[in-house]
Amino acid sequence: MRRGALCCVPCKVRPVGSSRRGWGQVGRRIVNHRETALRPLGASNRSGYRLLRAILTGRRRSIRGDRNYNKSVAVAQVMTSRELVIRTLNHQPVDRVPRDLWVAPAVETGLADDLAEVNLRYPSDIVAAEFAYPPGKRAAAKLQRDGVLVDAWGCAWQVTARGPSVIVGDPPLAQSGKVDGFVPPAEVLEPARYQKVDRACQTTARFVLARTDVRPFDRLRALRGAQRAVVELARGGKEVRKLLDVIHQHNCQQIKLWAGVEVDGVEIRDDWGSQEGLLLPPALWRQLFRPLYAEYCRILHEHDKFVFFHTAGDVSDIFGDLVKIGCDAIHTDWSAVKFDRLVQRYRGSVTFWGGIHSVQMLTSGTPDQVREAAQKVRQALDTGHGGVIAQCPWEPDMPLKNIMAVFEKWSGPLPRGETRAQK
Repeated sequence: MRRGALCCVPCKVRPVGSSRRGWGQVGRRIVNHRETALRPLGASNRSGYRLLRAILTGRRRSIRGDRNYNKSVAVAQVMTSRELVIRTLNHQPVDRVPRDLWVAPAVETGLADDLAEVNLRYPSDIVAAEFAYPPGKRAAAKLQRDGVLVDAWGCAWQVTARGPSVIVGDPPLAQSGKVDGFVPPAEVLEPARYQKVDRACQTTARFVLARTDVRPFDRLRALRGAQRAVVELARGGKEVRKLLDVIHQHNCQQIKLWAGVEVDGVEIRDDWGSQEGLLLPPALWRQLFRPLYAEYCRILHEHDKFVFFHTAGDVSDIFGDLVKIGCDAIHTDWSAVKFDRLVQRYRGSVTFWGGIHSVQMLTSGTPDQVREAAQKVRQALDTGHGGVIAQCPWEPDMPLKNIMAVFEKWSGPLPRGETRAQK
């Protein structure tokens, strides 16, 4: 869509009385990508209200997979961040690529002025759902020493720009025999906690993404021990597979809770790869884990949610599986995978969620090297028809100028002599 073109109100269309944003919220606009609330449609706008309601209620409810979403011109309104991301995920024409900045807690607290500058110049189009997992009986579920989080399961994680990431500490179920009496934390599944998310969704025109702790492989390794879990899975151990089933059943209940609230997308994550390849043989992965992710995708798609999958390392062997089971956007370090081959095979079928070819370049590279790494991804994926999100992480050891360089490269027109990827 050309810049300044008219487009429909960016809300999931529901029958009257169950509108996603509420009728008082549909009159919103974005000016220079900043949210500005218009006054609610009142008595003086009754004719406009009736017209708007007729237009919206006559449309299909689903937005996921609807490549005609907002193709018609119904309301004079600038495209919002939420609509931009939805069109990107549906591989429709867009006037620019959406931005997604992942900020580490240490950056939020120690580099607040720099963060404010980035947010002013390159505001993210995706925002995390306002939700915090509760403390549990096994731990305080809050940051402990040196940025370590002990969650309600009793597992310890190092917190990064994408939340709890690296497993640390002693696994709670490392000893044989402990699995039989283990019960997952029920407090994580309290419905009232999830229902509070709706209020925050109603106040933003950005795409709301739920960052969940649904990560069956990581959870299994955190509970059982990273190396031990992998070895036992390979050997067909009954105890570790029983634990995996317990984790999965708990995850399904959590996914259903997320499916019932007004977020736009739900993130599932598991760190599956190293620089050398997959941590499990692909055949074993397909036997044990593909069905789990497929069930999560099915539940979420039935409720019109987009599925984002975040992983790490070389996942080339299972990338196609993730596409086939219904993941709408996939993230990993593109320098670790067979990037050109994946682009050639899956561009147009899935959204590539990552705006720089080598994340390590953000720490060790110069701004020019960072621009080159971002350009490699843009040149391969930016067709003008969605399918890519300019995601960038920000850890404390990454200079501000490098973060700026990523979004500079994605925001402007391609330099003379460079062309967009062929659709």
